[in-house]
Amino acid sequence: MTARPVIKAASGGAVRHLTQTVVIFTILLISTAAATLGLALLANASGPFDRAFAAQHGADVAATVNSARATAAQLAATSKQPGVTGAAGPFPEVTLQMTQPAPPGAGNAGPPPPPGAGNAGPPPPPPTATVTVIGRGSPGGPVDDLTVTSGHWARRPGQIVLSSNVPQSGPTISPPLGAKVTVTSAPGKPRLTVVGYARSITGTAGAWVVPAQAAVLRPAGAPAAAQMLYRFASAGSAAQIRADVAALKAALPAGAVSGTASWLTAKNQATGDSAIIAPFVVAFALIGLVMAVLIVANVVSGAVVASYRRIGVLKSIGFTPAQVVTAYLARVGAPAVAGCLLGVAAGNLLAVPVLRKTATIYSVGGQSVPAWVNAAAPLLMCALVGLTALAPALRAGRLSAIQAIATGHAPRAGRGYAAHRAASRLPLPRPVSIGLAAPAARPARTAFTLAAITFGAIAVIFAVGLDASLAQAAQGQTHASTEQVQLQGGPADASQQRAVVAALRAQPGTRRYVAEATTTVTVPGLTQPVQTEAFRGNAAWTGYDIISGRWYTGPGEADVNTAFLTQTGLSVGDTTTITAGGKPVTVRITGEVFDLQGKDQPALLTSWQTLGGAPAGLTIAQYDVGLKPGTDPGGYANGVNQALSTTQAPFFASPPSSGPFYTIAESLIAVLTLMIAVVAGLGVLNTVLLGTRDRVHDLGVFKAVGMTPRQTIAMVVCWVTGPALAAAVIAIPAAMILHTVTGRAMLAAAFTGTPAAIADVYKPAEMALLALSALAIAVLGALLPASWAARAKTATALRTE
Repeated sequence: MTARPVIKAASGGAVRHLTQTVVIFTILLISTAAATLGLALLANASGPFDRAFAAQHGADVAATVNSARATAAQLAATSKQPGVTGAAGPFPEVTLQMTQPAPPGAGNAGPPPPPGAGNAGPPPPPPTATVTVIGRGSPGGPVDDLTVTSGHWARRPGQIVLSSNVPQSGPTISPPLGAKVTVTSAPGKPRLTVVGYARSITGTAGAWVVPAQAAVLRPAGAPAAAQMLYRFASAGSAAQIRADVAALKAALPAGAVSGTASWLTAKNQATGDSAIIAPFVVAFALIGLVMAVLIVANVVSGAVVASYRRIGVLKSIGFTPAQVVTAYLARVGAPAVAGCLLGVAAGNLLAVPVLRKTATIYSVGGQSVPAWVNAAAPLLMCALVGLTALAPALRAGRLSAIQAIATGHAPRAGRGYAAHRAASRLPLPRPVSIGLAAPAARPARTAFTLAAITFGAIAVIFAVGLDASLAQAAQGQTHASTEQVQLQGGPADASQQRAVVAALRAQPGTRRYVAEATTTVTVPGLTQPVQTEAFRGNAAWTGYDIISGRWYTGPGEADVNTAFLTQTGLSVGDTTTITAGGKPVTVRITGEVFDLQGKDQPALLTSWQTLGGAPAGLTIAQYDVGLKPGTDPGGYANGVNQALSTTQAPFFASPPSSGPFYTIAESLIAVLTLMIAVVAGLGVLNTVLLGTRDRVHDLGVFKAVGMTPRQTIAMVVCWVTGPALAAAVIAIPAAMILHTVTGRAMLAAAFTGTPAAIADVYKPAEMALLALSALAIAVLGALLPASWAARAKTATALRTE
């Protein structure tokens, strides 16, 4: 027999069972897309900064040069210095003060608010940001190849491109494209149109304009400056960077180099962020990959097993075992290959927004799907299809025609009967008991279904817990739920401080407040000064999460972060002598708090009196304000700013913000969870679809004896109810363990211990609701084939193969 009958049998089977062919194609498309995204996330989570730095020719050193002391020719000559492997510049550099426009309608105050509303008067102007602006003709170049993340590069004077690097501190501006920013420090206060956002791998600037614009923007009396960017043969350590900078300064006139920035600073920050975010990205990627493998194996093997009756017919008309195997490998392989190819394209499209989020978190210019991933994902899925289809096809090829027809017509004799007898004794409607017992007839298929639902439920429960932990971590850093408004500024003299206190007391929404001074102290065993917060007043309410111990209660006591304890070797309860304002101060460590200072920087929190107060040189830099219930933080801040506008107090009030890191991380969790839940639901859909095909004659009989469409839907949905309940029992502890492991890994990467508020986010009542996610995935996946079964006519069901 030639190959023509085999091809005809394969194509005829695909067309005859079009629904199953479409399901195979769809499952392979989505699974390959999930595998592509999962592998891309895994690849990009490994050393993202180093790879981006190499790809974008990052600058080892960005040097600010006094243009009056070094000529362009002298600067150009430094590119030929020994050890210099690349240079770019000089680019004109200016440091400017900018404000962005108020949002639409902000200037229309409307009718005055009622007395006591706390937001009287027009809103104050937005805060001013200090921005380093570079004059650069194009984003590309031999050093620091910029990535334009939105919009386009500045093409003429009057246009500006802002940096999209994640800000670490200080006020920032981020107006939409097309908006105008006002350069308040430049002559004439010009307004520039924002035409784009760009990202530098090492954060070499806050904004860019065309070179001609930079000279116009330079403030009156400010010296002309330029930026030079360098790459060196040896720049892997701080010592090597210092040697490179020393050689650079020696090659230029004395005083020409006024400042330098090392790539190591950007690397440390980006590496810390990637280390924090990588554990949960890897966890989701692995769940997605395992889900894809399980569901593809279930779909393909189930499709072949469901066709045993047809295989028996083919054998009865003369097909050899080899021809049977070839026919069914071709029948399954054709839609699978098509799904894999389109799945790679879909995975790349899905990866664009996801990798844009991870690139922002990792502080790199951009991320993409590696070429090897685009090759590996479809090859992996095609190989999986071939292997999972081959085993049942070979088994079918060895069966006789009669055995194949009998096996395809119904599950193995005796399988599931005990379950049906047990279910029939339950006080349940008969369609429900039949549905609950059905999974016992196909234990292998049920196991695949159970695994798919379990992984989907784990992803949902894990995501909810991780999202709650991230929200609590953001609160632990910003204290937004306790310090609803913060006033930042200073230094201020005594009269200005009194003006701030008066403004706070005058606001009807003020519940409590505490003043805060920022300083540094030296600690035995540490080579660098320790960032220290000294509170003037009771600060126990400010919202610091306690990891161990307690909040300090009086002078001579202090709380510290994990990095402090790790680097000093001290423990909660120990006493140490610090030096503050040149005087030794003995303090007892009463607690370990969740406080991130540059990821691995020690921090100390104590009272104003412990450090000697104003006589020791402390000055108030911030006021933390707790509001009465129902008070709007934005309106309250506007009221305080309006009150301070008539004084000289250098403070600005605003609600605290955690920055984009947590927002992006939470949105990334939502995207990945939705993807995994969809894949799990499709796995359930396939299982139920195969089940309806297995039991199509039974459905016809049930309909013939009076089963209604609603009863049919209930019976089919109950096919997956049992596996869903079992999946919930498995998923809850598994997700909690995964949350604990991932959370600890993330916090360990941030050099901090784990507060109970961040770790213990699962509450009993919430867990009961989250357990329903398994049932929801199962029911949603089963509804479509259940509806098909309910709509099928009795005669059609009885005649269907």
